[in-house]
Amino acid sequence: MPEIAEVETVRNTLKRQILNKKIKDVNILYDRIIECDLDLFKKALIGAKFINIDRKGKWLILELNNDYDLLSHLRMEGKFFLKSHNDPIVKHEHIIITFVDNTDLRYHDTRKFGRMLIVKKDTLNDAPCLKKLGYEPNSTNLTADYLLNKLKNKSITIKTLLLDQSIISGLGNIYANEVLFAAKINPFKKGQDISKKEAERIVKASNEIISKAIMMGGTTIKSYTSSLGVTGMFQQELKVHKRDKEKCCVCGSVIEKQKLNGRTVYYCPKCQK
Repeated sequence: MPEIAEVETVRNTLKRQILNKKIKDVNILYDRIIECDLDLFKKALIGAKFINIDRKGKWLILELNNDYDLLSHLRMEGKFFLKSHNDPIVKHEHIIITFVDNTDLRYHDTRKFGRMLIVKKDTLNDAPCLKKLGYEPNSTNLTADYLLNKLKNKSITIKTLLLDQSIISGLGNIYANEVLFAAKINPFKKGQDISKKEAERIVKASNEIISKAIMMGGTTIKSYTSSLGVTGMFQQELKVHKRDKEKCCVCGSVIEKQKLNGRTVYYCPKCQK
């Protein structure tokens, strides 16, 4: 699943490839991905250009040179491909944006979980999908005090809470596992039991790990591949994720894997007591 580092890599790559290219046509092959009026979706895009691409959490914000912006969330398996308009449409290509130079920006999604919508620029900050997001892992606003305030009275596990986008925006399963290992915190510890020092370690680890992951182009594993010609390298830095039954790089204990609320937890039972 693309997380904040992978979405940031997609953002930077798209900026190099599609900005200021006039849109000639839009072909919607699976309309459930679109969370707004379909006529508005086409009307806002056709004849317009993408002039910038921003990001908030895992949401891409593709700015148009009119009154609208396009929001896109890749969810579990979403990918963008840049192709010639003459290339055959393949299975799972659901949204095709065609530019006047006869290139296509094609949205490919095996599981069809991704979402797109058009919003007016003057209401962007009030869009429900963006308004509810918490601070990002490398934001200066993400402090130990902020985190403790969000965790107080929470009897949910810290691993589950780190996946809550209203607390920290952009952390997913991979980086939550890595952050907790770096912070030396057991993933099954309840949020309300996290101390000030532990919160400080979570903030520090979140900042350092996400900053490095972005620099390395994200993590290329099963659900995130180089669809735009970019392959992430952060998988080489993973300390616990996908390393079950391997030795911990710190203490030599065996990394364990467990399920928690449908997500897989990887951790070192000795380093993360």
